[in-house]
Amino acid sequence: MARSVERVAVIGLGLIGSSIARAVKERLPQVVVTGHDASDAVREIARGLGLCDHLSDDPASAVENADIIILAVPVGGMADAAQAIAPGLAPHAIISDVGSSKAGVAAALAKALPDHIVIPAHPVAGTENSGPAAGFSTLFDGRWCILTPAADAPADAVEAVSSLWEALGAKVDVMDAAHHDMVLAVTSHLPHLIAYTIVGTASELEEVTESEVIKYSAGGFRDFTRIAASDPVMWRDVFLANKDAVLATLQRFNEDLTVLQQAIRRGDADKLEDWFTRTRAIRRSIIAEGQDDPAPDFGRKH
Repeated sequence: MARSVERVAVIGLGLIGSSIARAVKERLPQVVVTGHDASDAVREIARGLGLCDHLSDDPASAVENADIIILAVPVGGMADAAQAIAPGLAPHAIISDVGSSKAGVAAALAKALPDHIVIPAHPVAGTENSGPAAGFSTLFDGRWCILTPAADAPADAVEAVSSLWEALGAKVDVMDAAHHDMVLAVTSHLPHLIAYTIVGTASELEEVTESEVIKYSAGGFRDFTRIAASDPVMWRDVFLANKDAVLATLQRFNEDLTVLQQAIRRGDADKLEDWFTRTRAIRRSIIAEGQDDPAPDFGRKH
């Protein structure tokens, strides 16, 4: 028998949390949305935006009678958030999250809430912006949400979380937490690390003044800076939480970078062209899968 979801609580009202609240209110108007954020300032903004039907100053009060609770906080804060909501959880409540790393989060939530059902999740969506005003209800449209339930997780609880994300516009997949962390290390974590590195390196090069870096950033550097503008606290926690997969992926990246370095040094045009041709095909596959805009200049308006 399918679980009834009449009340959803969102803990953490930044970009992802506020987008969830907006999407639930827009697409599931029969569902009551409650919320909380640890920041007084964020709660004030959220109240002004009308993000939740009920917004509480106390995390335990925010989750009372909720059928599904979504922790939309940095992965390093999951355990603390879980402990804070524990006194208000109903026995039937399902606790989920939106963290970009899963194995560590699953372990932390299971330890903090041993008597409750935990179904970890990761909506693979976002922007470089943060805060409650940055969210929008269509953020998850056509994007993937990956669930990483434990092997013994109740099937009806997995189905309830899956159905919720599908109602918010996402496509849902289920995989092992460790596999998720390796996949995301390649597709998300390493690109962010590279972006932060390139932007930091460019700012420190003595041969290039800061004004020139900004002035001539209409090409690749501009697009790297978009990623590097992401929430620093969130990404600090992601790299620490998923360090094994990130370090393994980074090692492979360094090896591939050495190959390209050697090709450039040796003037190996065939090697470079072959590499760039294969990687361009991957980019085109991303567009074919509907995961990016095929419009010129990434859909930017001019």
